[in-house]
Amino acid sequence: MATEAQSEGEVPARDSRRSDAICNFVICNDSSLRGQPIIFNPDFFVEKLRHEKPDVFTELVVSNITRLIDLPGTELAQLMGEVDLKLPGGASPAPGFFRSLMSLKRKEKGVVFGSPLTEEGIAQIYQLIEYLHKNLRVEGLFRVPGNSVRQQILRDALNNGTDIDLESGEFHSNDVATLLKMFLGELPEPLLTHKHFHAHLKIADLMQFDDKGNKTNVPDKERQIEALQLLFLILPPPNRNLLKLLLDLLYQTAKKQDKNKMSAYNLALMFAPHVLWPKNATANDLQENITKLNNGMAFMIKHSQKLFKAPVYIRECARLHYLGSRSQASKDDLDLIASCHTKSFQLAKSQKRNWVDSCSHQEETQQRTEEALRELFQHVHNMPESAKKKQLIRQFNKQSVTQTPGRESSTPQVQKRARSRSFSGLIKLFPGSPAVTLMPTRLKWSEGKKEGKKA
Repeated sequence: MATEAQSEGEVPARDSRRSDAICNFVICNDSSLRGQPIIFNPDFFVEKLRHEKPDVFTELVVSNITRLIDLPGTELAQLMGEVDLKLPGGASPAPGFFRSLMSLKRKEKGVVFGSPLTEEGIAQIYQLIEYLHKNLRVEGLFRVPGNSVRQQILRDALNNGTDIDLESGEFHSNDVATLLKMFLGELPEPLLTHKHFHAHLKIADLMQFDDKGNKTNVPDKERQIEALQLLFLILPPPNRNLLKLLLDLLYQTAKKQDKNKMSAYNLALMFAPHVLWPKNATANDLQENITKLNNGMAFMIKHSQKLFKAPVYIRECARLHYLGSRSQASKDDLDLIASCHTKSFQLAKSQKRNWVDSCSHQEETQQRTEEALRELFQHVHNMPESAKKKQLIRQFNKQSVTQTPGRESSTPQVQKRARSRSFSGLIKLFPGSPAVTLMPTRLKWSEGKKEGKKA
């Protein structure tokens, strides 16, 4: 153990910074794996931008959040963390000095419960999540309380940082489920943070519009998903990571509701107070918002598999931020969504123009070839009668190109191109003919290639 600790302490600083990044490349030279498909992370540049330039990343994401939901100046400033929060029930984060002091004391004791969320704490709690994934069929999971004595044993073990053997049969699924809710309930702030509270209320109000532009009572699910995708991108990394683990667990639980009797909405009632509600807020404090919050939690559970992907335009903006310099793209317009759409449109337009130019070039080449062949045919036709002329005319007839220069062939274009390469005999017989001089480079190259093979 000492050797391992020493080797870990000798890791260079740049390696420790690299390990903090969410996206990593692993190069493997194992020949047995070379045939395996390459896994591509479409959010690579998004994660890279968030890790390396958090201010630029936050401005990009927030500018698009305000495009979807209406956040007045105060609420926008709260989302950005620029002003003190005003929440129902008088809930507010603890003062910075007091919060730091309490966090330091908890770290000294190795406490997980009641501490600010960290990756180390998530690693401990993941033992509970992993176990619950294997026991989703238990009826009343997350609703039926567990045994308080067994829960205290589990709690102490997690606070001490020890691994727990949950498969020993000593603990019941309800013990583990209740302890997971207890952990979330004792976090200093809800999992989705106090800063995001008002934004989630606005997302719940996103409704569809009718043909006349009037707002209806039908939720606009696509815009709600898009807004949640953006909002999740600016969560603190530990919160986002645990939220993904939690929502996936609840999604899988709801899929087994025929066995456990826990629908997405039932699960939302159990978890909304820990994930969305401000701390110390009661149902009376939330009043009419309580239905929005519960429905919002149920919506996140149902659509959890879509919520942790960055919108396409955010991916494109992040990609252009790093690769745009190659095409002299402006980084000053990174925060403008219109610029990303414009660049994407220009790229597609450029590709289309190149394709059209390529087709035009091929058509032009084919036309020159046909004109050269017609001129060659006319040259043969004007020759004095001789055995050589008859031989050449027979060869023209054999290749089915006996039509006059003004007449079009009924054969497909692809076949014409293939036949044009078979006049090696004619070209060899007339090396100085003007028609041969007009032959495209591709035709002359193919004939030279054939001669080389014969040699």
